Amino acid sequence: MLDLLPDLFDQYPQELQLINLPWQTFGQHAVFSGQIVTVKCFEDNSKVKSILATPGQGKVLVVDGGGSTRRALLGDMIAQSAVDNGWQGIVIYGCIRDVATINTMNIGVKALGVNPIKTDKKDLGEIGVNIEINSIEVKDGMTVYADLNGVAISDSALVL
Repeated sequence: MLDLLPDLFDQYPQELQLINLPWQTFGQHAVFSGQIVTVKCFEDNSKVKSILATPGQGKVLVVDGGGSTRRALLGDMIAQSAVDNGWQGIVIYGCIRDVATINTMNIGVKALGVNPIKTDKKDLGEIGVNIEINSIEVKDGMTVYADLNGVAISDSALVL
């Protein structure tokens, strides 16, 4: 299914919330969905790295990076760790780097943009907390759906 969100919004208009931002799409999977695991961090990807090093079958990491475009919260090595651990996708309210390499990987990634500069590593941030992206509350355990039309969330998994 190439256009997941239009069909989902037609069928479940009350159950979905669109996180309406100018998302860019990376990785080999433009369409992905899964149970949300949240991370809140700002210009420090230590928690992103640690959580993507754990098993992620059926899961999507949603990162509230504060919308910062000054540093990249995801690079090729951490993205490869996510692939190796079975994550379905990664949504970053911030930037990524190593885009050409990530575009060859068996994963879906959404981000606001790109920046070649890595983050500082101070082990700051929180995992599994409620986050807010563009006035939409995102909770650990919700479900996220992403395709070339955007990113949407629901409280529970919807029948596709």
